Amino acid sequence: MKLHELKPAEGSRKARNRVGRGTGSGNGKTAGKGHKGQNARSGGGVRLGFEGGQTPLFQRLPKRGFTNINRKEYAIVNLDSLNRFDEGTEVTPELLIETGVVRNEKAGIKILAKGNVEKKLTVRAHKFSSAAQEAIEAAGGKTEVI
Repeated sequence: MKLHELKPAEGSRKARNRVGRGTGSGNGKTAGKGHKGQNARSGGGVRLGFEGGQTPLFQRLPKRGFTNINRKEYAIVNLDSLNRFDEGTEVTPELLIETGVVRNEKAGIKILAKGNVEKKLTVRAHKFSSAAQEAIEAAGGKTEVI
């Protein structure tokens, strides 16, 4: 096979439908829009959520709750996921992101006590649960709040 012989797979490319190009095309005259009405006009159609003048669903439903704009998000890291690091490693948020334990770079890191840690590690994070802090120190490691 040569470069000039390359062809797309059969049926993978389809020509676009050119509307309003004569009656023989099957989409001439009204260009597939039918006769008159709001959707036949240029710029016609209705906005998202419009229900013909009836009060839209999103306005009929009650509004509830409150979003605190100062809320701090925390990415949760369990103790058992710290066992992947070598003995004596300093575990930092940057290292957790780099190794793929945590995805969200903007979130703070909170260490929780699910599982158990078998290695002596220095863990630097934004928050620790008290049980996690005790477990890390019981394994001979250190915890440091950033």
